[in-house]
Amino acid sequence: MMSRLVLASTSPYRRELLGRLRLPFDVARPEVDETPVPGESPATLALRLARAKAAAVAAQFPDAWVIGSDQVADLDGAPLGKSGHRAAAIAQLESMSNRAVVFRTAVSVRRGDVAHDALDATRVRFRPLTRAEIERYVDAEQPFDCAGSFKSEALGIALFDAIETHDPTALIGLPMIATARLLRAAGFQLP
Repeated sequence: MMSRLVLASTSPYRRELLGRLRLPFDVARPEVDETPVPGESPATLALRLARAKAAAVAAQFPDAWVIGSDQVADLDGAPLGKSGHRAAAIAQLESMSNRAVVFRTAVSVRRGDVAHDALDATRVRFRPLTRAEIERYVDAEQPFDCAGSFKSEALGIALFDAIETHDPTALIGLPMIATARLLRAAGFQLP
């Protein structure tokens, strides 16, 4: 009998990605404070939040394996989260114009006290962006719920010069290569 699987996220992006594995899963919203700890690096923050989300939902479903994930944009060692609104999205994209940003995407697969974790780093090189280009992009996609204020799987790809990654799904919000590896370690049968 296959173990129950729960995605500790209501993100439609993560739900779509996990659905690619064709495993049945439930979705639960983790109640986790995402405030960074002073001095916390973006990588540490992403991993801490992925673990906390998995642990919060695992407490509700003690017999299930729970997947928690989080992504933090790392601009010169400073974390950038979700913008939440137009002005902040424009400001984020202006700050990343003609620069490289590392997106730290963490995943934690947990049941009870057993957890398997991974952290992906995807480097995105933004092309020089004008204010008008940024405004057109933000108005077209309204990427307010995305770390870094863009959707690489959609029109956001036009903002880049390059993406350097080991896992193209990580930038969307769930590193599927690592997730599949962690699920196999938890006993799930995948091709």
